[in-house]
Amino acid sequence: MTTPTSSTSASRRDVLIASVMATATAGLSAAAVASTQDPNPSSRNKGARAVNLITSKDGTQIYYKDWGRGPVVTFSHGWPLNADAWDGQMQFLVQQGFRVIAHDRRGHGRSEQASSNNDMNGYADDLAAVIETLDLKNITMVGHSTGGGEVVRYLGRHGTKRVAKAVLIGAVPPIMVKTPANPEGLPIEAFDGLRKAVFNDRSQFYKDLALQFYGANRPGAKVSQGTLDQFWLWSMQVGLKNAYDCIKAFSETDFTEDLKKIDVPTLLLHGEDDQIVPIHDSAKKAEKLLKNVKTIYYPGAPHGLTATHQDQVNADLLAFLRG
Repeated sequence: MTTPTSSTSASRRDVLIASVMATATAGLSAAAVASTQDPNPSSRNKGARAVNLITSKDGTQIYYKDWGRGPVVTFSHGWPLNADAWDGQMQFLVQQGFRVIAHDRRGHGRSEQASSNNDMNGYADDLAAVIETLDLKNITMVGHSTGGGEVVRYLGRHGTKRVAKAVLIGAVPPIMVKTPANPEGLPIEAFDGLRKAVFNDRSQFYKDLALQFYGANRPGAKVSQGTLDQFWLWSMQVGLKNAYDCIKAFSETDFTEDLKKIDVPTLLLHGEDDQIVPIHDSAKKAEKLLKNVKTIYYPGAPHGLTATHQDQVNADLLAFLRG
């Protein structure tokens, strides 16, 4: 075997070093190009510690996703899910020329599991942090279920200067729990039962809840196992404390005065067979409190109509956005 000379070894070492440097330089150049091509560069730095994370006013890190370019639509999801529940609407609207933004509520999905401010004021302030950090204007705000409450509280608390329209889908306002002022509401014992079930065996509870959420327990229902499985997967990503606290937020918050303050065109979409947020205790009452409202009620549709009636919801949403 021939032993390499020192000059040969040095030559090979120089080639290796040059190769490594060329690779590193290429990587840096690619990153620089990617940065200059970012369609939403403000999302990289403003109020964020990392890409797709925004810091709320109490320091909680809120995850969001931001797709497309064009008129802005924000999405607030239901309990106990996350922003991925909106993918069917977001992908559709991107293809129609809109910019769509959805965040994971604090404690849900990829956002930080904060131990405080797990209430409607906290949720509304987190939504405001997303809107203000990204400097969004002329927005159409869309909220489903608890997210509908989040949107209504944002509008009541932060006003409509950045907002053009609002859409409430299967939303909880004006108030779910039974009170002297709301005798038709659900008894507090029903929500105590939810808390107990979440605390004792949340995994099985979420599997059971999915059946009602999508109306899979109704005769003739056509809900895939995949739809039920993804509900469970999303639900298991919420922190136990956050899921527990959120029950009080969505059931006991009174949005009556918030609804009265809304001065932008509002669309109410609700399934007439909603087993989670009964239509007569929510949308039918909210309709009477809103100044400029359009309603579309879906016969036989469940709470999770954004999935079970995706095409119809998307078409109605698009018509309202363009109207």
